[in-house]
Amino acid sequence: MMPLALATDGAQLIPAALDPTALATIESVLADLPPGQPGLRLASLPALASMLSATGAIGRHAAAHQGTTTKAVRAILFDKSPATNWALGWHQDRTIAVRTRIDTPGFGPWTLKSGIQHVAPPQSLLDRMLTLRIHLDPVGADNAPLLIAPGSHRLGRISESAVAALVARCGTHACLADRGDIWLYATPILHASDAASNPRHRRVLQIDYSADDLPGELNWLGII
Repeated sequence: MMPLALATDGAQLIPAALDPTALATIESVLADLPPGQPGLRLASLPALASMLSATGAIGRHAAAHQGTTTKAVRAILFDKSPATNWALGWHQDRTIAVRTRIDTPGFGPWTLKSGIQHVAPPQSLLDRMLTLRIHLDPVGADNAPLLIAPGSHRLGRISESAVAALVARCGTHACLADRGDIWLYATPILHASDAASNPRHRRVLQIDYSADDLPGELNWLGII
């Protein structure tokens, strides 16, 4: 089977992207966070600023596709384990994190998640975003790999009623990973996750990147 490519499939694996020293640094920064969270939204990661920058060990993979003006705009830590072995149905990511709510044409509805303001932006902005998933643990077929529908990132905003048919049309791919791998995704790609059949820790640090500035006085939350 040919490896996936970001441009055509909306996803691409970067194997062994981070060395043991970088992984240890990330784990040290995350060590005091509550474990076993379905999705812990992180408002700030200043200790990882150099790594997340456009020239850093993580950010350079976004810059390769978005240019040197790209920036990390949102971070979520997923920690699936035997105690928190959840499943998530097929969906698109449709919101961004911002500093404060400023009503802006084309942006809405608004939601508050973990005390952080989120808003649905125009689809064109989402279409230009990238999502990087940094794997701190190996993810085999039995440990709930992310499932994606290749090519679905090119279909714009997908109504819930159309999701099942589009997943059937695009097919599915299980994104297996080793510790230190990074998966790149087009942010709007359809994705899901089953509960693990052999649950073990599956820690993933997810970082969204954008090279766009937001209009008016609206500002990305940012994480560095």
